[in-house]
Amino acid sequence: LNSVPDVDGAIRTEALAVTYYDEYYPSLAVMMVARSLNLTAKDIKIRPGEALQIGNFRVSADPTMQMFTYFYKDRDGRSAIQEDSFYDVASGKIPLEKYRDKIVLIGPTAAGVGSIFVTPVSPAMPAVELQAHTVSSLLQGHFFVAPTWGWVVERAVYLLVAVYLIAMLPRLSAGLGAVVSAGIVAVLVATHFVLMTGQGIWLQFMLPLALLVIGHVLLVTKRFVVTERGKEVSDAQSAANARMLGLAFQGQGQLDMAFDYFRKVPLDDTLMDNLYNLALDFERKRQFNKAEAAFSYMADYNPKFRDLQARLSRARQMSETLILGGAQTHPGGTLALGGGAEKPMLGRYRVEKELGKGAMGVVYLGKDPKIGRVVAIKTMALSEQFEADELAEVKERFFREAETAGRLSHPNIVTIFDAGEEHDLCYIAMELLKGQDLAPFTKVGSTLSTDKVVSIVARVADALGYAHRQNVVHRDVKPANVMYEPDSDTVKVTDFGIARITDSSKTKTGMVLGTPSYMSPEQLQGQKIDGRSDLFSLAVSLYQLICGKLPFEGDSMAQLMYRIANEHAPDILLYHPSLPPALVAFLDKAMSKDAGERYQTGEEFASTLRGTVGGPSAAAIGAGVDISL
Repeated sequence: LNSVPDVDGAIRTEALAVTYYDEYYPSLAVMMVARSLNLTAKDIKIRPGEALQIGNFRVSADPTMQMFTYFYKDRDGRSAIQEDSFYDVASGKIPLEKYRDKIVLIGPTAAGVGSIFVTPVSPAMPAVELQAHTVSSLLQGHFFVAPTWGWVVERAVYLLVAVYLIAMLPRLSAGLGAVVSAGIVAVLVATHFVLMTGQGIWLQFMLPLALLVIGHVLLVTKRFVVTERGKEVSDAQSAANARMLGLAFQGQGQLDMAFDYFRKVPLDDTLMDNLYNLALDFERKRQFNKAEAAFSYMADYNPKFRDLQARLSRARQMSETLILGGAQTHPGGTLALGGGAEKPMLGRYRVEKELGKGAMGVVYLGKDPKIGRVVAIKTMALSEQFEADELAEVKERFFREAETAGRLSHPNIVTIFDAGEEHDLCYIAMELLKGQDLAPFTKVGSTLSTDKVVSIVARVADALGYAHRQNVVHRDVKPANVMYEPDSDTVKVTDFGIARITDSSKTKTGMVLGTPSYMSPEQLQGQKIDGRSDLFSLAVSLYQLICGKLPFEGDSMAQLMYRIANEHAPDILLYHPSLPPALVAFLDKAMSKDAGERYQTGEEFASTLRGTVGGPSAAAIGAGVDISL
């Protein structure tokens, strides 16, 4: 009697009172609310078409005395209205104390028993649960009302939206119009929800909202169609101007500018001819990487244009091909060669591409075609970088480096395969290393675990100990000269580029070679050094790899040198409080100012270091054997 379904069959409203022979009678839900408030029917006042008063509690209603019920959604799969089995209550399984001071509704909920209703939250809600939602809505004030004046506001909003679309939007730019329309949409949506959630008033703003969105889209589409025709004419004129400017720049030899303007022109067969000629000009200037870019741009439009694929392949090959040395070499030592598909050779190695710049010059990726060995080729265009009176000494130094490094054969030292001179280039072919150096792991927050650092540094110490037994001092031990490959846990010491043979006349005293922050005091003072200097540098590297801080820093070279020579390193526990005491003591000894107080050999350094974290002792480590924690 109280529930009248909407056109879609769902129940959304509840009659607060019904009329019978011109008399108003409160609904069951209203009576239950009144009883729960210790009120009677006499305390219920009905104001037809306006509201219903239950004592001091006022419930707004529409002209037909209907209220929009708030239906509570299920939470975590459980009904918002608690349901208990009547049998469990009657049998005493559920104590009656549970229902003290609560409203209890009794009714059937099983399927096929009693009436069921379609609601916004359930397709089959029992009548007793429907009443529970209504009672809860009344008691908590969770209900909505369509006021009698609502239609006036709705039509006024509809009219204002129409005026905006007709009179204002056509005068606004596309961007500003979108912002204003979006603002109106936001205001309508916000007003709708504020009135519903704050005041329980339902105003239907969906129609003006739909009008605004559809009208805006239609007007913008119309504007686009009209203006696009004018834009096509303007674009055609701009394209013609860009083509002429491109041809002018090409004629002046400014090929980069010409390419920039050609790319502003829509691609067609005529422009393809222009781009093809431009790419050929790039080739003539031996700028094969730019020729490749031009050919690639053309291939996106028509990959079958003339001999485009062959030209593109050749340009790509030439941009990766390096011709080194001779009069063709610029100061950097590299130049791409046109006119041939073969890649240059250094000795028996075919040069594939440049890898980067090393301490002695350019480093290339090379390959021995006979055995398929891939190597790193370290080169230096000596004739381009040194005067004639210095060239002989520099070449001697270069091959001394190769001789020094070539004498070392250890699993933790990079292997040297070959050395030679060709096209005024001295080169060393060495093992191609995987992984990366340790420099990225020297920053706070990027350090490796202490066990891993100890494992790596101990292996570096083994390698240095071996080199020292061969009378070779590295002189530039630092994280950047240690390569680490995590997958295979491989450690390699690299760049013996400033190493010297300590027992020959080739060594010069008084020369400061290396990286200052890692130098030993005696190295900074220009004294003749031995392997203990390398171990000091390794201890500094260990300190930095553990805590991400250098032990010695200064605002100037003089200040840095003073601190290395005279001051103790900051307590590493300030940066890494959990370090084992044995490791802290190890660092203190390893960075002693007096070389005689440090560890005297790499083997002693490695063995003691491993012992600080429970690693294998020296007795368990064979000479030259790689040990991993």
